[in-house]
Amino acid sequence: MKLKFGSVEENVVTREEFPLEKAREVLKNEVIAVIGYGVQGPGQALNLKDNGFNVIVGQRKNSKTWDKAVADGWVPGETLFEIEEACQKGTIIQFLLSDAGQIALWPTVKKYLTPGKALYFSHGFGITYKEKTGIIPPADVDVILVAPKGSGTSLRRMFVEGRGLNSSYAIYQDATGKAKDRVVALGIGVGSGYLFETDFYREVTSDLTGERGTLMGAIQGIFAAQYEVLRANGHTPSEAFNETVEELTQSLMPLVAENGMDWMYANCSTTAQRGALDWWKPFRDATKPVFEELYNSVKTGQEAQKSIDSNSKSDYREKLEAELKELRESEMWQAGATVRKLRPENN
Repeated sequence: MKLKFGSVEENVVTREEFPLEKAREVLKNEVIAVIGYGVQGPGQALNLKDNGFNVIVGQRKNSKTWDKAVADGWVPGETLFEIEEACQKGTIIQFLLSDAGQIALWPTVKKYLTPGKALYFSHGFGITYKEKTGIIPPADVDVILVAPKGSGTSLRRMFVEGRGLNSSYAIYQDATGKAKDRVVALGIGVGSGYLFETDFYREVTSDLTGERGTLMGAIQGIFAAQYEVLRANGHTPSEAFNETVEELTQSLMPLVAENGMDWMYANCSTTAQRGALDWWKPFRDATKPVFEELYNSVKTGQEAQKSIDSNSKSDYREKLEAELKELRESEMWQAGATVRKLRPENN
């Protein structure tokens, strides 16, 4: 169907248009090999399995993720295999390793991309920046993308709750003439609420911008700035955290999700409404140049190169843990850990 936003039209696919039964029919002869069991792998693989598709997992033996797959019910030798064996068995290879992991494993996976198979991504990184990653698929396979708009954990949680997480879909290469049906069926199978059309370049540029911006980077920066100002002016850690994070995540964002920002404003005090309406534009004007700088860094490939350079270093995991430890042990998030324990559902 078409969605209209003023003069702009978007192609979307809903569950009503493409029901699960149709998706099963499209993929009835396919073996879906999920390669990687880290961030997106578990949620997508389990959702596909629970929806009745023929799914296997490819992962390195003697690894934490292999053990996690076994704990999740995947059976070695039946539905859980070493990566190369899974790639050989799969007619659709879901390449769900990290971007750095995809670069390292690409020569191995490429050997098993025989004519007619499909190569599936959940991020446009490897293909869009192929000059940097070396990921150049053969011409006789379908190359497709389904990118859930959230973590694999969220995808799985929402599926178990009977809800769906919206996803984008894209076709980079249609070698078989079946790429559209394949990608939409997979999108429905992994538990998407609805699917909206994109391409690999737009997916990766919007995704990298969002992660560095309002989804993760900017929101942490704004949290930290407000918390520090409150603390510097004599507010306690509990008060500063509640006014900065807890009220937003537990009270206000659910209202935004339900009916939009204007509805959330309308359901707050008149004093809060007035302040929000007065101050949102100054915040927009102050931060828009930073977002423009960020988008340009993504568009020119600088962010991709930074990711490749840092994530491929042998000490990446140690440095990552040190940075996460700095966040975790900051006063703001220590206050958050204490506040979460006091929530009614935890008592």
